[in-house]
Amino acid sequence: MTPNADRPAAAVTAVVDLNADVGESFGAYRIGSDDELLALVTSASVACGFHGGDPAVMRRTVAVAVEHSVVVGAHVGYPDLRGFGRRPLAVPPDELFADVLYQLGALDAIARAAGTAVRYVKPHGALYHAAAADPAVGRALLTAVRAFNPALPVLTLPGAVLVDVAADVGVPVIVEGFPDRGYTAAGTLVPRGEPGAVIDGPEEAAARAVAMTVDRVVTAVDGTPISLAPRTLCIHGDTPNAPRLAAAIVARLRAAGVELRPFA
Repeated sequence: MTPNADRPAAAVTAVVDLNADVGESFGAYRIGSDDELLALVTSASVACGFHGGDPAVMRRTVAVAVEHSVVVGAHVGYPDLRGFGRRPLAVPPDELFADVLYQLGALDAIARAAGTAVRYVKPHGALYHAAAADPAVGRALLTAVRAFNPALPVLTLPGAVLVDVAADVGVPVIVEGFPDRGYTAAGTLVPRGEPGAVIDGPEEAAARAVAMTVDRVVTAVDGTPISLAPRTLCIHGDTPNAPRLAAAIVARLRAAGVELRPFA
């Protein structure tokens, strides 16, 4: 069932995509509750085996996404299973290009075997933040995406350097919001491990999702209002109670007249 399947007729106030980072388990390590999340979201950012995931997990995650008519995206990261892709790595641009291209090809092969295809790209963790701030990292990422399929949009933060680099490279970008993460006054995410970094209360996350989507604002940890206009909202699959957060967000968005629809 899609998130809007039983929404009563009402005036639509906004349209937004809801994506989740999924498929991050590997080997004997189980991360998140992907099946529950995939029944709620409209897009799935599937780990490609570098920061999380493995071929078997990728295949199963894509199959469940297809079952729920969820759009599949490639969640590419640094080659860092031990650090879950959240440790900064000094990867030369040509190596990063190859790493990203490899991950895209691997997931797309699995997706096509399941009757779908990779429809967007989302960097993970340290790569996400490095690409948003460092033009060299962003260009290596984006040129790999362009080489694979220049029509694939790449997700990033509003105001990121990546937005300008993408315009130069010729790759579309999608602005993303994070109801389950805290923001700094500069509009960046609060680093994990610092107070207020993770929002794990369903009602708080849901209220933030509505504020981002309808009011176009989120409140930073110091109380500063941050303007943003996200086309997609993210739920981290490894966030505590992620399915409960997603369910609360879907319910609150629907009540506010927001239509959930994939951007890709």
